[in-house]
Amino acid sequence: MAAVAEHRVIVYGGRGALGSACVHYFKTKGWWVASIDIVANEEADANILVKLSESFTEQAGQVTADVAQLLGEQKVDAILCVAGGWAGGSCSSKDLYKNSDMMWKQSVWTSTISSHLASQHLKAGGLLTLSGAKASLGSTPGMVGYGMAKAAVHQLCKSLAGENSGLPSGAVAVTILPVTLDTPMNRKFMPDADFGSWTPLEYIAEMFYSWATGSNRPASGSLIQLVTTGGKTEATPAAQ
Repeated sequence: MAAVAEHRVIVYGGRGALGSACVHYFKTKGWWVASIDIVANEEADANILVKLSESFTEQAGQVTADVAQLLGEQKVDAILCVAGGWAGGSCSSKDLYKNSDMMWKQSVWTSTISSHLASQHLKAGGLLTLSGAKASLGSTPGMVGYGMAKAAVHQLCKSLAGENSGLPSGAVAVTILPVTLDTPMNRKFMPDADFGSWTPLEYIAEMFYSWATGSNRPASGSLIQLVTTGGKTEATPAAQ
């Protein structure tokens, strides 16, 4: 009989570049891993497939019901929301509405759903991570939709740290604020960039694992900037 994994994690966006790195890393540590995405991650122990919808309540309801059916009474140690994307455009852009809508769906919908899942299925003292952006600490005139969506995620994280937020006792919500992630897609579209200033996916996966196991975990509500220089990454709290 196969041994039952003692620790469990849900990776929202588990088929993307960062999500796949997280699924792989936690699997190497012997964790049971579930992926939530529009496409299955074959390395995960279980997959929740998101049905794309123009209705937030419809999509949220589907994911929430499917996760509840998958887990039953079982609780998880961590929920890592690494879903997201990037789109540019100023307020005069012909794609402003389309891109803003896409950014909202990819970042705010997923973060909101992950927060509710945490209220239902996270263990006491568990970890919830969300994905923000360092750029959204300031103005983003050339990428309005992206800046708004990530700033909303930052606000959500701070709210989750407040009293009566709905998270389980002792649970921690932390948001990462990267600049540029070192993904195959970014390398493809920015081949002449300084890759030494991009944050490696493995660094983030290892950091999440450290936090999930209680090591060097930031305070709940923290916005953690990830700044990489010369191939060396530093994680520092953003001033709030």
